[in-house]
Amino acid sequence: MTSLVTVREYARLTSGTLTDPSLDRQQVSQSAFDWLCRLSSTLRKSGASLVELEDRKWLRLDNYVGVIETPCGTRIEILPKHLEEGESLDAARSLLIKMLSATLDLPVREVGVSSLQKFDAPLNEWVMRQFLVSLDRLVKRGVRCEYQLVEEEQRFLRGQLSRASQMRQRLDRQHFFHIRHDVFSANRSENRLLKLAVEQVCRATQSPSNWRLSHELRECLTEVDASRDVAADFARWQDDRLMAHYKEIKPWCELVLGKEMPTSVVGTWEGVSLLFPMEKLFERYVARCLGRALRPAARLRTQPKQHFLCEHDDRRLFCLQPDIVIDWGTARWVVDTKWKLVDSANSQDNYNLKQADFYQLLAYGKTYLREVTQGSLALVYPQRQAFKAALKKFILAEKLDLWVLPFDLNSGALINTELCDLPVTPRSQGFRRE
Repeated sequence: MTSLVTVREYARLTSGTLTDPSLDRQQVSQSAFDWLCRLSSTLRKSGASLVELEDRKWLRLDNYVGVIETPCGTRIEILPKHLEEGESLDAARSLLIKMLSATLDLPVREVGVSSLQKFDAPLNEWVMRQFLVSLDRLVKRGVRCEYQLVEEEQRFLRGQLSRASQMRQRLDRQHFFHIRHDVFSANRSENRLLKLAVEQVCRATQSPSNWRLSHELRECLTEVDASRDVAADFARWQDDRLMAHYKEIKPWCELVLGKEMPTSVVGTWEGVSLLFPMEKLFERYVARCLGRALRPAARLRTQPKQHFLCEHDDRRLFCLQPDIVIDWGTARWVVDTKWKLVDSANSQDNYNLKQADFYQLLAYGKTYLREVTQGSLALVYPQRQAFKAALKKFILAEKLDLWVLPFDLNSGALINTELCDLPVTPRSQGFRRE
């Protein structure tokens, strides 16, 4: 029997009795607790950290969000933590779905604002639902077939006779013909991936509507074999004009089959696991929303590798990669995102800002802004009740200013962009549906 446990980032899990469960403290079965411990020790060898063991009784989750399923059937849904208290389950789940929709280029027809507010199922059920709806729409439009060459041995002639193979035919099998012919079949790479994905949904879903629709769609693909080499079939996925109606379902298929999972988690337990590093998700979400709000002449780059920290023995060492670089004419802005909580009233503790982040921005400014006539630096943090407006300007060096700006997660808008003259259009900020 599958059980669902919903928590937030950095929540603590225990296998003991818990009288006051919450989004930050939850109880799991002993088998799930032990499996997470083994998974943590495996991932730690590759430099990743999913959980930390505390006093042999508690597990503390790291900054991954999504869903992870244990072999015993326990599903742990991990939601983003951007509010210290008063955060509702539906609001956190809707926020995560919105960020995934923006950063993974998911089709937006079924991901409107109304559907985000009404759909309160766990993240994995939402992903499976969107995949099934897209597959249902594709089947109604028609599954794409192609001619495939078949070489076989039959008692009759069909197509072309393979003369070389026929001449080597044994005497006792002279009544069989080696033939080659084309078959118009739906058994192609794209459909094999869809068949594998819908079979996985059939086994994993706990929603009655998803279960019913998945079994109906599986029957529509009976003549298609399930994929045995997911990577190779995705590499052969065609995006030409004849396959245009497959474009919508491809990202959902990638999510269901786990292609978007972090590489450090792939290869462990093949359950319904969708895990994403929250800092990377926030970085891509800000870049996507900011890119849509820029003026037409502005150019946005993510993770550029243009400059290095130093040179040594005719080699450049320590590549400097800011999250976002924006160029507009002769001006440049270097933007770095941080998934951390800032408190604008806590000046005694430097507003919870980290000195290492300022060192990082200083290095970015000295390298990326030295070749432009005008430039600014910006640190972007999620907006919350204690951080609604930008902090006062920080001066790192002469003509090197740093702004700490809040980002509205719900609307997808960067706040107070006018302070650093970012080239955004006044009415185009935020996350827009296209």
